[in-house]
Amino acid sequence: MNTIRKLLYPFYEIYFLAIALPLIVATTILAAVITIIVLYIFGDKRWTYYPGLIWARVICALTFVRMDIKGGENFDSKKSYIFLCNHQSIYDVFVIYGWLNSRFKWIMKQELRKIPFVGAACEAAGHIFINRESAIKSNKSMLQAEQKLKHGASIVMFPEGHRTRDGKLQQFKRGAFFMACDLHLPIVPITIKGAYRVFPAGSWFICPGTITVTIHKPIDTTELTHDNLHDYSDKVWNTINSAL
Repeated sequence: MNTIRKLLYPFYEIYFLAIALPLIVATTILAAVITIIVLYIFGDKRWTYYPGLIWARVICALTFVRMDIKGGENFDSKKSYIFLCNHQSIYDVFVIYGWLNSRFKWIMKQELRKIPFVGAACEAAGHIFINRESAIKSNKSMLQAEQKLKHGASIVMFPEGHRTRDGKLQQFKRGAFFMACDLHLPIVPITIKGAYRVFPAGSWFICPGTITVTIHKPIDTTELTHDNLHDYSDKVWNTINSAL
């Protein structure tokens, strides 16, 4: 099977550059424009997430990347959570948009606001941009995220803060756990496995394959305080790592 894949890969590269990539760019622009328009007219409704959902699934289909979702029954899509995922590649974004059945807001890097069409669509959707170079602006962004949680949305974060460079789970930053401590919302760990092999950081080509997504059971944060925050961080880290 590996020999066949190696023989076919040059043809896949041609297909990707000549057909898939132009369609991905066109689909991204179209989805961004539609998102901006429907949000402007109708506001933040559950069905206004459909352009992003379709966009993510189309990209995965065009690049022959399949999803194997486990544990979707472990949370109530109508309730608010803090979803914490490991970050293997850009395909993690497609996983969340395309297969996480929840009304959510991203916590994302400030730099992503500058991406044409995508940045504007994310801003229109109410996603939270965080400036990690300024503690004051970062804290302000986290407060904005907490307000959105209070209005029925969930938050999605990559607690590692950046994509892995070797496929291994990195150390977590504390911002998500401070938020959970303030609001005492359940934390849902999500393990994404296979995205690193499909499209690792620094690569220019996508390797078709299957990404396995494990949605773990929510972790209650009723007893979470600033004093035991490290214990909860370790628990989430171990839960995510257990399915890698």
